[in-house]
Amino acid sequence: MKGSCLCGACAYEVKALVTPISHCACQTCRKAHAAAFNTSSGVLPEDFAWLRGSEHLHYYESSPGKKRYFCRECGTHLVAIKEGAPYYVLRLGSLDDDPEQRPQRFIWTSHEAPWMYYQGALQRFDEWAPKPK
Repeated sequence: MKGSCLCGACAYEVKALVTPISHCACQTCRKAHAAAFNTSSGVLPEDFAWLRGSEHLHYYESSPGKKRYFCRECGTHLVAIKEGAPYYVLRLGSLDDDPEQRPQRFIWTSHEAPWMYYQGALQRFDEWAPKPK
């Protein structure tokens, strides 16, 4: 799968998603994406590659050790990398291709904006989804 930013300066390729696709309504995602929620999935570092534009990337450290990378030209959020995490968090809104998967859960519903109304048939969690056993 390939993805890119709004202006096209940055582009990447992903071999596979390794976590379920999730909508996240936490306050940090809402602010960072200026939206009611962010949609993302995990991708292993070895399955992710920049095709172009890494020199256009900038990051914001939204919490200790978590860097949110975006295109410095157009501001598109692309990926978040947390120190010690086994995967990157890919912002699926930046995909150019269909991942051929659909969202499975909605996390941090305790932070939902009061004006948002979403009644999708997804598992809902007040905070993080439980880790698989």
